[in-house]
Amino acid sequence: MIKFTFLFLWLSWLLGNPIIAVVVLLLILYALDRRFIGLTPSLWKPFKRRSRISKLRQHIASSPSDVSSKHDLARLLIESKKFKEASTVLEPLQGTLADSAEYWDDLGHSYLQQGNIEKGEAYTLQSLKLNPKVKYGAPYLRLAAARMKKNPEQALHALQAFQNIHSSSCEAYYKLATIYKEMNRIEESKLAAQEGLRLYKALPRYRKRSERKWAVRLLLKK
Repeated sequence: MIKFTFLFLWLSWLLGNPIIAVVVLLLILYALDRRFIGLTPSLWKPFKRRSRISKLRQHIASSPSDVSSKHDLARLLIESKKFKEASTVLEPLQGTLADSAEYWDDLGHSYLQQGNIEKGEAYTLQSLKLNPKVKYGAPYLRLAAARMKKNPEQALHALQAFQNIHSSSCEAYYKLATIYKEMNRIEESKLAAQEGLRLYKALPRYRKRSERKWAVRLLLKK
């Protein structure tokens, strides 16, 4: 904190304007976070995604039978949090993509985010039935999040299934700590956070970049 205060004072002196100094300091903090932690979202990714969505829509308008492009469009809509539109694109593809675990997970994801838990869980479970390791077990995390408040025991089961597939995940420990806290099992929540931090320290350097934001959240939870 002292270092940032000194940096702010130095920038204010250098630039001659404390408001500009604050803006520059925020840009520096943003650049450091994007480089080393990843808590803040990318400023450029939404623009690239919108451009890709626009191009896919144009392509689909001229080639309405292109199932692959429709699936790509739906994934980008999910990333843009346009879940209702994504499910509208995905629903007619059920017959064509019936054997695709990734398709059923995307459809389930779109319904879970709309609050339609019944449909969302059914489609997600269909995805896991076809391939329990689809998307490195990410559907289990979504099931855990959906069940966290109403059925924490089932949420725990989903997290444990995820950990069986992907044991070196700080995100799983963060969500595990969150669920324990929701269940008022405070000591177990703290232990889960501590275990997640121990795991992070033991990870190889190349893995720490992707797990760092969850490690920071675990530290705050601890």
